[in-house]
Amino acid sequence: MSLSLSEIVKNKIGDEGPISFRDFMEMALYYPELGYYTSTGEKFGEHGDYFTAPFFTSVYGGVIAKQLEEMWVLTGKKDFVVVEFGAGLGSLCLDILRHLKQNKSFYEKLKYCIIEKSESLRKKQKTMAESAGDIAEKIGWVSDIEEISPFTGCVLANEVLDNFSVHKVVMKEKELSEVFVDHKNGFTEILKPANENLNKYFSELQVDLPNDFCTEVNLEAIEWLKKISTCLQKGFVLVVDYGFPSSELYQSYRRLGTIVCYHKHAVNDHPYENIGEQDITAHVNFSALALWGTKNGLMNCGFTTQSQFLSGLGLTQYLRKLELEQKNDFEIREKLMLLHTLLISMGKKFKVLIQQKGLEKPQLSGLQFCQPLM
Repeated sequence: MSLSLSEIVKNKIGDEGPISFRDFMEMALYYPELGYYTSTGEKFGEHGDYFTAPFFTSVYGGVIAKQLEEMWVLTGKKDFVVVEFGAGLGSLCLDILRHLKQNKSFYEKLKYCIIEKSESLRKKQKTMAESAGDIAEKIGWVSDIEEISPFTGCVLANEVLDNFSVHKVVMKEKELSEVFVDHKNGFTEILKPANENLNKYFSELQVDLPNDFCTEVNLEAIEWLKKISTCLQKGFVLVVDYGFPSSELYQSYRRLGTIVCYHKHAVNDHPYENIGEQDITAHVNFSALALWGTKNGLMNCGFTTQSQFLSGLGLTQYLRKLELEQKNDFEIREKLMLLHTLLISMGKKFKVLIQQKGLEKPQLSGLQFCQPLM
């Protein structure tokens, strides 16, 4: 009889000793065939564990497409590659391409590449693409961004970085400790002295954690940015995700950290339950993305909420137009409700950071209502 992922993790700890929370999270999400994202179960939508913006409405992809059109013009109207990391079921990709197909001059120059860590999701993306007709010709899959380097275009990460495996740390008596996972009559957490990279993370950010403050460090996101900067010749990096700048992330009311799990549309803070069957996320530190992006040649264009980003690209005007057309039309009323959800409920929780390389202070409509990033 095959072992469950929980038993595999337990056996690893038994053989090797306690493992870092980062390694536990990596196994829980990406262990071959048994991790949350590598297994075949439904992840998104009514029968999954949570909803994403593209699930609510195709308008979201259309608005992103409008921003991509501006980016293409700013980069010189030449060959343009959109590189989407973690494309889910592929619906955002198709919504973007359906919109851009109307712009023939751009569409001819466009290539869309998906980088997907999950083989299971990659198969679903390809199935969805095949059902989309000739749009599928624009889509390709690569294992690593280096395969298409160097390129001009936009790297798109929509609700991706919160699923990067993170180190969990605690400040104890002015010494930073890292959380490791042990197993003794169940999974338990123990502390070990944090390594140099984790200490350096906070010193570079100029952050002094208070005593007994628990938080997460996403070193993988830093390496991700470094690689993107190396491969991107000219263009943009567009990140949409849960998270905050340092000034908000390390407030006392977040002293327990930001780890959140999603299981059958219920939220919990128990990562050691339902291992491989629930999503595990950590909020993104946008100040860290901005800092290490700059260190690696990615200049900051701006930071805002998803709601303000969508408004800057015309979603508010679109809503007003729909309201005028309503006339008791059930489909229009339903669309209005979904778009209000996108703008208000989800739009204020999600943040947008855009970085660029090789351009001179480009002005983007989605960044009309920027916020300070500290």
